[in-house]
Amino acid sequence: MKLKSILIGAVASALAMTAGTSMAADYGEREFVVIGSWGNMDHWQQREGPFWMDRIPEVSGGALTANAKSYTELGLSGFEGMRMLKLGTADVVFVVSTYVSQDSPALEGADLPGLVDDLATYRKVIDAYRPIIEREINDKYNGKLLVIYSWPSQEMWCNMGDKSVTDVRLADLAGKKIRTYSTPLGDFIEGIGGSAVTIAFAEVVPALQKGVADCGITGTLPAYDAKWWQVVTHNIQVKLGYAASFMAINNDTWNELTPDAQQLLLDESAKLEKEFWTATANMEEVALRCNTEGPCERGEPGGMVIVAPGEEDKAEVKRILEDVVAARWAKRCGTQQCVDDWNSTIGEVLGVELSL
Repeated sequence: MKLKSILIGAVASALAMTAGTSMAADYGEREFVVIGSWGNMDHWQQREGPFWMDRIPEVSGGALTANAKSYTELGLSGFEGMRMLKLGTADVVFVVSTYVSQDSPALEGADLPGLVDDLATYRKVIDAYRPIIEREINDKYNGKLLVIYSWPSQEMWCNMGDKSVTDVRLADLAGKKIRTYSTPLGDFIEGIGGSAVTIAFAEVVPALQKGVADCGITGTLPAYDAKWWQVVTHNIQVKLGYAASFMAINNDTWNELTPDAQQLLLDESAKLEKEFWTATANMEEVALRCNTEGPCERGEPGGMVIVAPGEEDKAEVKRILEDVVAARWAKRCGTQQCVDDWNSTIGEVLGVELSL
């Protein structure tokens, strides 16, 4: 009887091991070439880099690894990522959508300055517009969207010369040279009578120091981390979007992966996306303290003068959005289908309708 029990146990163990083997995921083996965002930013340090260098190798049992580097480390500008994805030079890239909108004006649709002024609404806008972004990445760049996220609120940071000046309005920025990184932001700047200057993010601080630019536009926490507070005096808190960004994988790379590897990336990417949105909300809170008088857990408070828009400026932002930014975007988009896509997604969320 004892021998029989031992044999039964041995057979059961063998069957369990066989079943486990047959159920084991087949991830194949792959080292991905990954290009992340800026090396001095939280998104790269805490999410983009660790996702590829730590999490994916761990959950795949070492089958899937990555050679992941940031724009900063590679000496690239944000405009070059999607070109490398399309060519297959990179397997995966993280990109700000408006950086690559020259080939696809539709990608600008979620980031029209003045359209949204809070992160919760912006996420609804992104969720609604996601199918359009997916289509554009696929059709124009041979890529598959895996994650979409945002940076903190994009605002203006200006050197007004004297911190004792507190009554600053949009009209005071007329004639100023203002750093931008997208066509819609350039349209907004022209709408307030300023002069749009395209400058790579890493070059903004010296440009502000030398007077090449009087103001710059970027996110609230990126402005602090890049030490813009050392060369500007005022934070003009007009909400100019949240810089929709995404992680995309080259379609050819994706098609070479096993079904198990594809599913693993989809599952982990969904988790990463949630982490991005939670982190961005936290960044907004930290940035408000760090850019002004503190307390700042990241270092020395920036001490910038905060300028909140009054009712007159809010009305001016709305006018510029409708008469300049949205009107020009619809023309760049160029087709009724593009405008209809926007109206049936973002327009539905916001109760706004554009026309060509």
